[in-house]
Amino acid sequence: PLVFSDHVALPFKLGFTEVYRTFAERGLHEQLVFIGSGKLGFPEASLLALALGCDMINVAREAMLAIGCIQAQRCHTGHCPTGVATQSAWLMRGLDPTLKAARLANYLITLRKELLALASACGEPHPALVPLDRLDIVSPGFSTRSARQAA
Repeated sequence: PLVFSDHVALPFKLGFTEVYRTFAERGLHEQLVFIGSGKLGFPEASLLALALGCDMINVAREAMLAIGCIQAQRCHTGHCPTGVATQSAWLMRGLDPTLKAARLANYLITLRKELLALASACGEPHPALVPLDRLDIVSPGFSTRSARQAA
């Protein structure tokens, strides 16, 4: 339900930081694979997640938008107006898998390209190598603080 994503749990930056810290304090963080998920489909959010300790990220919303989802929030009814999330043969006729695959590939290629560009701007060859110290968090009042301080 929408109320869960809007009002239950901590935002990713806070929640993941706490979880990762708990595992790191016990020396278990190297034995696990951390997969970040939750509004990480933009390059800056993905880079921060990797710097916080994620081994990989999961994107959903942006990938769904790339293939034509309009977020009508009717997926569970079987009556998705765009046909993206439906079992209705009539609605599925409007889907062109070749076009949708190309659109998704374009999104993923662009996300990867932008992540690599951000990593390069931070002086690293790969986004997973960017240390948390190289990132600053900008507040609404345009003041900054180190991402490490924020974590």
